[in-house]
Amino acid sequence: MEISKPMYLSLKIKNLLLICLIYLGLSGKNYAQNGNSYPNFKTGADQPELYLSLLKNKKVGVVTNQTGLVLKPQKHHPTTIDTLSIVDFLRENTIDIKRVFAPEHGFRGEADAGEYVKNGVDIKTGIPIISLYGKNKKPTAEQVKDLDIILFDIQDVGVRFYTYISTLAYVMEAAAEHNVEVIVLDRPNPHDGYTDGPILKEKWTSFVGMHPVPIVYGLTIGEYGNMVNGEGWLKNKIKAKYTLIPMKNYHKKQRYPILRRPSPNLPNDKSINLYPSLCFFEGAEVSVGRGTDYPFQIYGSPWTKKLDYKFTPKPNFGAKNPPFNGQLCYGENLSEYPKDLRELNLEWVITAYKNYKNPNKPFFIKNLWFDTLAGTDQLRFQIIQGKSETEIKKSWQKDLQEFEKIRQKYIIYKD
Repeated sequence: MEISKPMYLSLKIKNLLLICLIYLGLSGKNYAQNGNSYPNFKTGADQPELYLSLLKNKKVGVVTNQTGLVLKPQKHHPTTIDTLSIVDFLRENTIDIKRVFAPEHGFRGEADAGEYVKNGVDIKTGIPIISLYGKNKKPTAEQVKDLDIILFDIQDVGVRFYTYISTLAYVMEAAAEHNVEVIVLDRPNPHDGYTDGPILKEKWTSFVGMHPVPIVYGLTIGEYGNMVNGEGWLKNKIKAKYTLIPMKNYHKKQRYPILRRPSPNLPNDKSINLYPSLCFFEGAEVSVGRGTDYPFQIYGSPWTKKLDYKFTPKPNFGAKNPPFNGQLCYGENLSEYPKDLRELNLEWVITAYKNYKNPNKPFFIKNLWFDTLAGTDQLRFQIIQGKSETEIKKSWQKDLQEFEKIRQKYIIYKD
């Protein structure tokens, strides 16, 4: 069919508009894109009417990072929404912030995984910043005893070995020891609405697993704090004075926008979705794509040469010295993986194990970090024994059923 000139121009304009829309949708590299917006949904931080009055005339500490954001309509363009850090927002509302506590990756979220983070001062505000991933992971008595309230506002990802829940637990513990109230501004859990993985065994307790919960535990960070308090999991079963500012119109099986990457190597919704399944590779001689454009979206090793996908890790933002720096790795590219996972996928680690060929280096690294991440040595033994994913998952179902009884006590949002 011959296209007339007016029709051709119309199609061309439409195509240009489509290209612009696609570009705008994909550009903001600092943001994780999680689909549609939900106009009736609000985070805890976006409901200041629920918490500002609690902070007035109080000495406040704030635990936050780059994800602690408040949505704020522009004064002269109310339909245009800006983001403001929770620290700046509180200062605008004359809240007396004595210090900021920063978790792993630092206040600005730029440090590598596991990187030591020093104390400092916020250049913009002059407020002292106390690192909780440096000299100490728990606030000291000197750092909390002069406070009335500690406000916690961090975007978590709902996975046991992601350390923000451990930071929350230590903050609650320190606050309880000095009669300081903890207020948590709740945020979505991108792995909410389901549970999966082995329950942490006490022997494997660490900062990447402090409590007897599965790898995916199906609670928001605010609900999780309630559980830690209610189950007596703080040191000496001490109880924190704990206030949860809930989200509005949040549903556990829905997925909501995450405004800023929660850590350097979780840049988008795909990496966040694959994270609980791929993080096992951090305990093996396998890269998860640190030092590439696809962290936690690919995996591979120099010694899994039968796998088709090839990549070479190199230093970049969030990975100053990535595993297998400069070495050609063979693996699998999951960046186009079609499913929104609502369970752990063990097939990838099983496949990598079966294809791994290096007589001088075992698949699992010597310090057994794999067991620390899994919270048990059973999973490693099951993989070595050649158990299938179905067999492995069946082995932890009874424990998951017992955990579900605990979980149900602390759920405040509908599925």
